[in-house]
Amino acid sequence: MSVARKILMNTGAQIGAKAVLAFIGFATVRFITNYLEVEGYGYYTGVYDFIAFFGIASDLGLYTIAVREMARDEKNIDKIIGNVLTIRTILVLITMTLAFISAFVYLPSDGDLFLPGAVAIGATATIFALLTGTVSSVLQVHYKMQYNAIASVVGKVITLAYMVYVIFVWNPGVSEAGFYHLFVAGIIGNIFLFGISLYYAKKFANIRFQLDWSFMKGVIVKSLPYGLALILNNLYFRIGSLMLVRMSGPEQTALYGLPLRVLEAIAILPLYFMNAVLPTLTKTLKEKSERYKQVIQYSFDALVMGGVAMAVGMSAISYQVIYLLSNEDFLSNPATGFYGADVSLRIVIFALAFSFINTLFGFTLVAIGKQSKLLYVNGTGAVLAVVLNLFLIPELGARGAAITDIIVELFVALGAYLFAKKYLDFKISLKNTFKIIVAAAAMGAAVHFATEPTAVLFGLGNKNILLLIPLGGVVYISLLFICKVITPEMIALVRKPKKETPKTESDI
Repeated sequence: MSVARKILMNTGAQIGAKAVLAFIGFATVRFITNYLEVEGYGYYTGVYDFIAFFGIASDLGLYTIAVREMARDEKNIDKIIGNVLTIRTILVLITMTLAFISAFVYLPSDGDLFLPGAVAIGATATIFALLTGTVSSVLQVHYKMQYNAIASVVGKVITLAYMVYVIFVWNPGVSEAGFYHLFVAGIIGNIFLFGISLYYAKKFANIRFQLDWSFMKGVIVKSLPYGLALILNNLYFRIGSLMLVRMSGPEQTALYGLPLRVLEAIAILPLYFMNAVLPTLTKTLKEKSERYKQVIQYSFDALVMGGVAMAVGMSAISYQVIYLLSNEDFLSNPATGFYGADVSLRIVIFALAFSFINTLFGFTLVAIGKQSKLLYVNGTGAVLAVVLNLFLIPELGARGAAITDIIVELFVALGAYLFAKKYLDFKISLKNTFKIIVAAAAMGAAVHFATEPTAVLFGLGNKNILLLIPLGGVVYISLLFICKVITPEMIALVRKPKKETPKTESDI
């Protein structure tokens, strides 16, 4: 099987699972927003964003570094995963404890809710999620992420089932106990997620805690710059929500946090793709093969193709998306001048296209061992995010935080590209990029002009999204074929070769 086909199948399995997870996630958000309403959801999303800020510190880039090291030294996978697991466990226990303590100082107090208690419960769920990320690195390096995908679906289904039980059976009326149990649902689901991922990962490696201090020190030295860059990345990505909860209260936090959940569901796709590409990119660089240039260009085209489509398409149906995820309290009302979560989504979604590109060049720096350069880029991005939010949030609230995201993601994408270009010889052709933008613009126009007819003539109202999404997809993909962005050669990458040549792999 060709390397390209392995990458695409590995990514495809994750994307397929992600589509299922997105559906489950949207159903979960719908139940929670209607159960807690705007203010309660603002506190809920504020707590999770607060935990996520500390959670990324315990990541320290160990997942990506572990995949890179295992790809470089396949004979010592057991040693690598065992020591990385030890490091991750220590870090996650420390950072989640700090999250709980810090919650007493930062999170606003509420007469009915003890938010540090919610942080403690949510942090416990995060521990199992982060440990899952460690063991799944074994599956990633063996191109077997379909097993992690299965575990993710099972975990989310169990989480949703418990939430449904709490909302509709155990505690239909909103209360402090019901609020806490929504976080408990995450613990239960993530325990299953971790258990299933560990079961499959053990088929490919002997996973157990190991204490090789010299080796662990080396891993930490390698991962620390990238880990700090991830912390700064998380800061500029989460800072809007964290600043809103203090500066504007739970309502604006909810109106920004709901679009952010949509963004997170999509933004994981380039990570899946680049995690699948990383082993191949690392090997081609180690072999000093010119194929790495093809890998980078192929990845760039694929990420632009996905990022631009997601941004334009989601912007065109933002009102319908928020309608399906929540209720009228979250939607804009022109008569009263109220800007709802749909406006925030229409703005912030364009940060996604730049985020896709940023992922490629960030991973490229990791592959060539220059991840420390991301510190400069993400650090400046974090400072820029804080400064912009200080000016924009008081005037625009959630919309200000969304505008900040676009500016910062553009800056970070450019910075990562310039550093990657400085240390690695490659060229990015924009030939397909212009074609992709034209196709996406045509798709957006088609969806826009079809919105009212499909809502009125078919009597669907905001449920016309069920027709708009397929329409947009058909228009976009058709134009990609017409413009020859998708070529027979590209399609051939995912087809099974007629003959497998022993000990060789076809070029990308």
